[in-house]
Amino acid sequence: MADRFIPFQKSTGGLEIPKEFTFPFYYQPNPLAINAAIQLKEYLTNQTDWIHNFGLNPEDKTLAIGKMFGVLVVQNANLELGFLAGFSGKLADSNEHQFFVPPVYDMLRSDGFFKNGEKIINKINQEIETLEANEEYISLKSEWLQLSKKAQLEIEEKKDEVNNARRLRKQRKKELLNVLSSEDYDKLLAEQVDESLRNKYFFNLFVKEWDERLQGLKRNLIVFEDQLEKLKMERKERSNALQQQLFDNYKFLNAEKEWKSLREIFSLDLNIPIPAGSGECAAPKLLHYAFLHDLKPIAMAEFWWGQSPKSEIRKHGEFYPACKSKCEPILGHMLKGLEVEENPFLKNPAEGKALEVIYEDDVLMVVNKPSEFLSVPGKNVSDSVQKRIVDLYPDAILVHRLDQSTSGIILVAKNKFTHQELQSQFVKRTVEKRYLALLDGEIQDKEGLIDLPIRVDLDNRPHQLVCYKYGKPSQTKFKVLGVKDGLTRIHFFPITGRTHQLRMHAAHPSGLNTPILGDDLYGRRSSRLHLHAEYLAFTHPKSQEWMHFEVKAEF
Repeated sequence: MADRFIPFQKSTGGLEIPKEFTFPFYYQPNPLAINAAIQLKEYLTNQTDWIHNFGLNPEDKTLAIGKMFGVLVVQNANLELGFLAGFSGKLADSNEHQFFVPPVYDMLRSDGFFKNGEKIINKINQEIETLEANEEYISLKSEWLQLSKKAQLEIEEKKDEVNNARRLRKQRKKELLNVLSSEDYDKLLAEQVDESLRNKYFFNLFVKEWDERLQGLKRNLIVFEDQLEKLKMERKERSNALQQQLFDNYKFLNAEKEWKSLREIFSLDLNIPIPAGSGECAAPKLLHYAFLHDLKPIAMAEFWWGQSPKSEIRKHGEFYPACKSKCEPILGHMLKGLEVEENPFLKNPAEGKALEVIYEDDVLMVVNKPSEFLSVPGKNVSDSVQKRIVDLYPDAILVHRLDQSTSGIILVAKNKFTHQELQSQFVKRTVEKRYLALLDGEIQDKEGLIDLPIRVDLDNRPHQLVCYKYGKPSQTKFKVLGVKDGLTRIHFFPITGRTHQLRMHAAHPSGLNTPILGDDLYGRRSSRLHLHAEYLAFTHPKSQEWMHFEVKAEF
């Protein structure tokens, strides 16, 4: 039995072993995985093996770092059920703890190539810092900068003198053209040519003298700069080589006993850059350990423990899917040979659902989109509002979109001119929009404005995150309608229309800190996402009539 195999403390009798392994990027945790997660959470709550501030104790003033944990239910050679536990990244400043599976490759081993390579790079860094702090170098550099500025100013002044002399000669030549005799005028021209050559000669001599002064100083300075450049180049080459060696040592085993390194998975197979931290997530650690020790994977789940990061949305104790950018390519290799649940993203969510036409005339349509129905064709599924409308009216264009999980009103233009006119109203924000939502919790404020800049999470699409550096401005007004059974009924009035704006503004700690019920990206799954675009009003582009439509939500 593998030494990280953890027996269940509570009986799993009556819980059926699933026929297919968990699809890690969208799942409802299996009861066995839930049992394992409960046992792991109890351990995290009561353990004294290590100290890590998850941000759950307000009296702990050290840096709070929440962490993703994972459980993998496995069956050993004796057909006994148990589970493995893992965590993403480091925990309590260490890659390895007795209760959890070890990393695929321990880059923190004191005798490993990575730490030895780091020592060499750190030594180079120290040499660079020492050289940059050298008093003679600092003095030479300062003198060079000051002299360069002085040279530039004096050369510009001298150049102005030469140009002014040229303008005066030109003016004098023009003034005396009809005054002097032909012989005197030719003499004047000859004198001016001689003066021009003289000025040019002395200007070039002036520049040359400055250049020689600067070059003399530069020769002393370049001794330091060449040495610095050489050290920085060596640091870069060693860092790149160390990184590639690390990528080659992160090797993952799958159910068919095939090995692949990070470099093979990302660079060779997919020809994409290797994201930082790849291979350190809980899911690949757990599966690798299981395959390495001949444990049969049964079900897997990951949950967040602790304080949420400031930019992302993570709720303490809630289950989350594996990340896309780092884990999807790795797990694509590791799940080979396992019977895995069907990828729900390949299914058509709109199958068997109909679009309700609320209003239609010769230039536009207003339709009611059901929940779990694409607005436009997706990567794997083409059935959508756009496709169904275009099948009827080839020139039709959606004026705006709703998330797949959001139900409600969508406006469709039947021609390009109508689309431009309606789009202009959206851009000018003269269109009135109102959404109804049910929040998974109670909030104190009755109304207000949420203003949080949003951008896509490049490491975990389609998730969005709050980013004050690169995020796009997004504002939402809200008004609470009532609270019942721990749920808040609320109206949202979006001012801007960013992707997942209402979902982010509801769930983010700097927003309402209360996710929309059924939000499987930023909250907890339910029967559906309880978000509905119930009201839309705009000016008809042809009749100029003020049109308004309302469709009541099903919840």
